[in-house]
Amino acid sequence: MKAIGGAVSGLCLATASFADTPTLRAAVLKFGTVNWELNTIQHHGFDAAHGFDLEVQGMAGGSAAKVAFQGGEADVIVSDWLWVARQRAAGNDFVFIPYSKAVGGIMVQGESTAQDLTDLEGAQIGIAGGPLDKSWLILRAYAEKNHGMDLAGQTEQVFGAPPLIFGAATSGEVDAAINFWHFGAKMEAGGMRTLLSVAEASADLGLDPETPLLGYVVRGAMLRDNPELVEGLAAASRDAKDLLASDDAEWARLRPNMNADDDAQFAALVAGFRAGIPAPGPIDEAAAGRMLELMYDLGGEELLGTATELPAGTFAQTGS
Repeated sequence: MKAIGGAVSGLCLATASFADTPTLRAAVLKFGTVNWELNTIQHHGFDAAHGFDLEVQGMAGGSAAKVAFQGGEADVIVSDWLWVARQRAAGNDFVFIPYSKAVGGIMVQGESTAQDLTDLEGAQIGIAGGPLDKSWLILRAYAEKNHGMDLAGQTEQVFGAPPLIFGAATSGEVDAAINFWHFGAKMEAGGMRTLLSVAEASADLGLDPETPLLGYVVRGAMLRDNPELVEGLAAASRDAKDLLASDDAEWARLRPNMNADDDAQFAALVAGFRAGIPAPGPIDEAAAGRMLELMYDLGGEELLGTATELPAGTFAQTGS
């Protein structure tokens, strides 16, 4: 396997001079929700307990994290497995470890008269993530299947960064909005309601809403040469999730880092994170394959490149 971006053997682990414990460098969005889990891992020493030292590098955006990872400046990033599948199809040896199944939905104001997607005909929809946002594509497929509706053609879309869509939605500037799950939680806390969740739409389309979309991404060389390190990362993640699933005091400790404006937002963020915790165990690759095929039908090469089917080895089937 050729080195990616100059990283030797696809793996560039720093090692403390005074110990043999490898340092795992995670490049993540500086204010992303994954930081709550990573903070928990570091605070409770779950990384040391599983044989590594976690170093978190805050990045300005997801693209910057990917550049750092591909250039060998980071060992781990967070992305969706569809991106990993695209990279593997292109010859890049990346592997996905589940992190979260949290997804949002299409939301409207609490007083809106809309009852289903057909009521949005002619409406303006704010969408975070762009025209190839996975949630938007799934909702479009649902609308076509159940209502014979071309959601893209029969509505007006406004694309923007998540904070901008949040502002436009809560102010009523747009009639409906699709945003990342944590912004959706804040929108719900502010009185908006979910017209249709992505989980509901996915299940209706024959997909498995339990399939985690987001995860930690590592190089395949790490899995081959240091499988205990990949298992350690997965185990530390699971330890943090188990704590966050049940311990309210841990969330109280994290609250200053959560950007929650009030108690309602805080409670919604905690509930949303907990709902997104995936079950332990291996990913159902058949279910993932069905999702990829649907995403390719909707987004084509622009979304998935040459990944017309799930590439072998996309998922690290760890024990956690």
